[in-house]
Amino acid sequence: MTTISLRRARVRYGPLEALHGITVAAHGPGLTVLLGRNGSGRTTALRALAGAVRLSAGAVVWDGADVTAVPAHERARRGLCLVPERQAVFGSLTVRENLELAAPSYDVALDAYPRLEGLLARRAGTLSGGEQRMLALSRALLARARVVLVDEPAQGMSPAVAARTYELLSGLDACVIVAEQRLPPVLRGRAALVHELRRGAVVFSGEAGEYELRTAAGPTGSSSSA
Repeated sequence: MTTISLRRARVRYGPLEALHGITVAAHGPGLTVLLGRNGSGRTTALRALAGAVRLSAGAVVWDGADVTAVPAHERARRGLCLVPERQAVFGSLTVRENLELAAPSYDVALDAYPRLEGLLARRAGTLSGGEQRMLALSRALLARARVVLVDEPAQGMSPAVAARTYELLSGLDACVIVAEQRLPPVLRGRAALVHELRRGAVVFSGEAGEYELRTAAGPTGSSSSA
């Protein structure tokens, strides 16, 4: 089992504090969802776990070890893969070259997203937004990482491809953390851990089923587990 967490984490961008001492944890194999609207801090939390932004206070703990001071490239070497919302592929390289950077054999990626096979010779920067997400996620699948962090994995995808994407992520032998604005329909009724962020603070932590019940109950019937 792999566990990664933010503990009382604070992140500042100049005079503004984006995370206000939050504590969130994720376990793997399994899927964790960081929910929140734009400006909630979900993307910052993901980047803090990856080492792409520095904490102003608190810690990042991975399998019991404090990795707060470990740089992003070293976390990647140890088995952490981050798929950001933007600039997740090398636009000047072809689809084939992008895949070959992740692994010499990329049949797994083409099985996951058959559409990519007809795009192998295309430069990644010319693909549609949904196609670029497929390519970025394919590289994450090929990396065989222990921790996979994905910001809005299904952005630009059709409902069918989005459902396929979550099937793939849920099936990974890894600790998978995704950042989304809303709970994806495909996860309703399925096992997943949810942390909801609002204005840099955690307002709910629990199972997806609990979150659905809380949301259905509305403001008067809600209660936070954070």
